Amino acid sequence: MKLKVLGCSGGIGGARRRTTAYLVDHDILLDGGSGVGDLDYEDLLRIDHVFVTHAHLDHVAFIPFLVDTVGEERGRPITVYGNAETLRILRSHLFNWLIWPDFSTIPDRRAPFLRYQEVRVGEAVQLGDRTIRPMSALHTVPALGYCLDSGEGKLVYTGDTTYSDELLVEINALSDLRYLIVESAFPDAQQGLALASRHMCPNLLTRLLERVEGNPEVLVTHLKPGKGERIMSELVSYHGRLVPRRLEAGMELTF
Repeated sequence: MKLKVLGCSGGIGGARRRTTAYLVDHDILLDGGSGVGDLDYEDLLRIDHVFVTHAHLDHVAFIPFLVDTVGEERGRPITVYGNAETLRILRSHLFNWLIWPDFSTIPDRRAPFLRYQEVRVGEAVQLGDRTIRPMSALHTVPALGYCLDSGEGKLVYTGDTTYSDELLVEINALSDLRYLIVESAFPDAQQGLALASRHMCPNLLTRLLERVEGNPEVLVTHLKPGKGERIMSELVSYHGRLVPRRLEAGMELTF
């Protein structure tokens, strides 16, 4: 499997600051932030599946544009996966005929442009030879992470989360974990804000990484604009066994 970073910023401001979206192979999106908008039309047509971590706008804002752009040209609906609360929020507050049309009923309910599929922690979705397994996350709204398994290696994307023992247990249960994409939205000086908003800061992320038993490459996402260099320097200063590096738009990871 191949993951391409379309957007991984915790905010906007400049050509490389796109909010969270990852293209997996040619047909899967992990989250649907503003990074989706940089894909060519032909690439958008190939997307069949969108796995959503949670319903916050920086992770879902471009899903409506995606469906609106290509829905009529496709022979089957785009499937959006998420936990029950995330799908409820999308139906009630986004695809609700007020903010955006309800594409799960267009052109009709029997052959819509968009369909929803609920997923639960630990219950894998099989797409050919690829397995995508929802994982625990701890955020201000019900949230998930995802483990992507190609059959030859695994990648974990935590989505937005603060420190979580449940997530740690699930990470340590994985064999052949190649990559761990994990957030750190704030520097340590804002640990109180990180805890209140259920994000990571270097102190919390290091606490997690110290207990990770495998040897994945750790890539840090969702850094707030203007704070990235400080966050990364604080992470490196902890001198842990796992040395995180910054995730950047345009990176491609093969596993």
